[in-house]
Amino acid sequence: RADIARDAGSLLRGGALDHAVATSKTFRSLSRICGAAPSSEGLHVRRLLQADELEDWLPKLVEMTKDEIAELPGVSPDRAHQVVAGAFVASAVFDIFDLTELEICPWALREGIILDRLDKLSLLD
Repeated sequence: RADIARDAGSLLRGGALDHAVATSKTFRSLSRICGAAPSSEGLHVRRLLQADELEDWLPKLVEMTKDEIAELPGVSPDRAHQVVAGAFVASAVFDIFDLTELEICPWALREGIILDRLDKLSLLD
C-alpha cells in the first residue's frame, strides 16, 4: 500500500484522473468474481471492477482456500493464489486514487508490448 501511495503522488500532481484502466489478468479475474461479463461475450463488452463490489468480496476471498477461489468465475487454478493479494492491491488503488471503478482492459502488458513493437515497425516502413 505504501509503495502504491508513493508512486501515486507523481500521477496525482497532474490532476484528477478522468479514466482509470486496469491491464492485469488478476484485476480481470477480480472483475469476473464481482460480476463482470465473461470473455466469451467478446472483447468490446465494457467490463468494470467496482470498488463497492470488491469490498463486499474481499473478506470472503480472505476466508476461501486457493481451491475454492479457483472455482470462482474468471479464475484459473494457476492464478488462484494471486487473487487475494490482487484484491488488496485493487482495494488500495481504489482508496488512494479515490476511484469507484476501474475499466478492465481485455489485454495485459504482453499485448501492449506487442502492439508497441508493431507500431515501431510500421514507423520504419
